[in-house]
Amino acid sequence: MPTLKLSYFDIDGGRGEPVRLALAIGGIPFEDDRFGFDQWPVRKEQAPLHQVPLLEVDGAVITQSNTMNRFVGKLAGLYPDDALEAAHCDETMAAVEDVIGRIVTTFGIEDAEELQVAREALVAGPITLYLRWLQRKLAQRGGKFFAGDRLSVADLKVFVWIRGLESGNLDHVPRDIVKRAAPQLLEHCLRIGALPEILDYYEQDNK
Repeated sequence: MPTLKLSYFDIDGGRGEPVRLALAIGGIPFEDDRFGFDQWPVRKEQAPLHQVPLLEVDGAVITQSNTMNRFVGKLAGLYPDDALEAAHCDETMAAVEDVIGRIVTTFGIEDAEELQVAREALVAGPITLYLRWLQRKLAQRGGKFFAGDRLSVADLKVFVWIRGLESGNLDHVPRDIVKRAAPQLLEHCLRIGALPEILDYYEQDNK
């Protein structure tokens, strides 16, 4: 097993969280290098593409979050062997990454009115669009998992995003947006969150 080090913000959620979850579920040891937002200016300059998460594998750096998800998914048995199921997994993760990227563009807006307009536009447009699309894909694939008939890193990626929307931490994004737009995704989130490995991860993480 390679020596792994994941570097990401010290937050509950975000792009690094599916990697942490997959490693925890797989029982794979890794260095969980968490840092505060006050350290970001220095960390940003040290990062190859000025972004995180970063995953070091025996000292070599991987920079793209979905690439990390696929890699650790294979280590943890959470990435499909079947080619079509792998495509379904990748498609799901890419879609979530698309909509997260649109949300992240609003993080730097300092004017309160401008932020509200931008976030409300996201709710009316991309967020609802992607929620409904993901719900349709979940239904097409049996209603339980996004790739095949078992848990994969695609489920973890969706779980983390839906959990974030449900947290209420995004100003001007209603906490009930998932329930209203894609209730089956909320059911999926609750089901994944109730898995013993996930419950144990967050219990340990909150100690």
